[in-house]
Amino acid sequence: MNKNLLLGCALLFSGSAAFAQKLQLDGVYPTNWWVNMKNPRLQLLLRGKDAAKYTYSISDPRVQLQKATPAENANYAFLDLVVKPGAKPGIVKVNWKKGPEKGSFDYELKARRGGKGTRYAQGVRSEDFIYFLMPDRFSNGDYSNDRVAHYKDQTLNRDSMYHRHGGDLQGVMNHLDYIQDLGATTVWLTPVLENDMPNRTEHGYAITNHYQVDERYGGNAAYLRLSDAIHQRGMKLIQDAVPNHSGLWNWFVQDAPMKDWLHQWPSYQQTNYKDQTLMDPYAAPKEARIMEKGWFTHQMPDMNEGNPYVANFLIQHALWSVEAFGVDGWRVDTYIYNDLNFMNRWNAALYQEYPKMTIFGETWVHGVANQAYFVKNNISNIPIKSNLLGATDFQLLFYGIQPALNQAFGWTEGVNKLYSTLANDFLYQDPMNNVVFLDNHDMTRALSSFGEDVDKLKVGLGWLLTTRGIPQLYYGTEVLMKGVSNPDGLVRGDFPGGWKGDSLNKFTAAGRIGREAEVHNWVKTIANYRKASTALKTGAFMQYLPQDWVYTYFRYDKNSTVMVIMNTSTDEKTVDPHYFTERVAGFNSARSITGNGSMSLTEKWKVPGKSIWILELGK
Repeated sequence: MNKNLLLGCALLFSGSAAFAQKLQLDGVYPTNWWVNMKNPRLQLLLRGKDAAKYTYSISDPRVQLQKATPAENANYAFLDLVVKPGAKPGIVKVNWKKGPEKGSFDYELKARRGGKGTRYAQGVRSEDFIYFLMPDRFSNGDYSNDRVAHYKDQTLNRDSMYHRHGGDLQGVMNHLDYIQDLGATTVWLTPVLENDMPNRTEHGYAITNHYQVDERYGGNAAYLRLSDAIHQRGMKLIQDAVPNHSGLWNWFVQDAPMKDWLHQWPSYQQTNYKDQTLMDPYAAPKEARIMEKGWFTHQMPDMNEGNPYVANFLIQHALWSVEAFGVDGWRVDTYIYNDLNFMNRWNAALYQEYPKMTIFGETWVHGVANQAYFVKNNISNIPIKSNLLGATDFQLLFYGIQPALNQAFGWTEGVNKLYSTLANDFLYQDPMNNVVFLDNHDMTRALSSFGEDVDKLKVGLGWLLTTRGIPQLYYGTEVLMKGVSNPDGLVRGDFPGGWKGDSLNKFTAAGRIGREAEVHNWVKTIANYRKASTALKTGAFMQYLPQDWVYTYFRYDKNSTVMVIMNTSTDEKTVDPHYFTERVAGFNSARSITGNGSMSLTEKWKVPGKSIWILELGK
């Protein structure tokens, strides 16, 4: 079918070739697509001088050009395509014409990668264990890309927390053995897409090109190699998405396709960071608008996800990333600041194309009900029902494990707060989809949050790997990296041994000194036991009321039962296993998975202070 569509207003044209102009495109987005996608529709964004003033046509039986739309900015045009069922991969010629000048550009339709749901797009669930890292701070595997001449930020200074340090994707690949040996099944990296900003590019959350992995990390080719290497090991890859905002130097900010591509205000308006305004039945509408539509920072303009062209751009980019790089799951940055109706569309598009795909959102809020609001929940009478599967479980951090290990025991304090927070899981449709963590790139590191008490850290790590949900470990916590997030750069240190010339290499057993080795082995032992334990991965959860600083819970299924006892006191406590008859009946022994032998269920136990027992029950 050859369908010509004229874009823009009619132009007076003299007929002289002197006034003709060849189409010069700076980009076409998505940069390619695939045949046999479930949704056959595709919207191309053409970017180039006066792109809106050309006529476009396609004479290819595989593709139908349904509509062409000029953007407000003459440098952009949108082409709505349908890829026909059964279309074969190959190059599609997109014809353009303006006056006597005509030509074409190539657009590639690729064959889809094999193994959807088995080798990629597998989803990340409670049976997994996530290792979370910042590529710039993990390891430098390729010194040739430390600086890239055409990027604005030319810093390279490991002594500055806000400069680039040179870590890259090759560095991650070099240490996949370490990550897998630790017991992790999944790797999550802070955003790897291009951040061509003048400064603060080390974190990755100010994207300037959605279709280009930052060349200082190795570019698209290195990301694909990393993904392939991860999947060859039977591991999984999480990509960090940032639909809420972009970097100020993104091409679509510097030269926006239309006025409402971004949320615009008469003068700079920052978000108020108050999630309550979205759910508060008494909230002022103005403050809810500021929460959602205000900019995250001066350097991170807010995307107008209510604009259908913006929505298509972001949704198609997510689909493209999964197909191009083999992504298994998504973490969505600043989830609560997005247009939540749009996010339901974004999520649904991924779920439709990849039925096993999982998505969890960053929900840095206070209160279980507040957090549950943003995921699939059991709450009625709210303005929007989310289809998000899971959240980063800040509630189990702020109102769970931190007070459990840092506060004195009380009716609602200490470990009772952890119990009470978990008791509110009835608000979630499936709390097992929540990601549980002790620290991350924005928070005080776990060791520091526990007063640099290594015994408390070991209790926290034992809890992390045995409670309900998906456990996530922040890089370096296992080797006692510490730091207080004031400012956040202090919790984003380099992993020792990731750079040539580092005095210590904590990737190796020889480089782990004293209690670093103890904690590393502690994580490794529990995490690798967890890999084989259906009870810990997918089993039911039962908790008992804390008694005298001691908290006991069980993970169990028809095949096995694991009993966990946390003594949050500094003193030894006595525990009588007979109290837990519902769960211990039929068993006669309890074996410590961390190497402390077996015990009889007919005797009372003396549990040392600041310790956690993880016991496999036997008959």
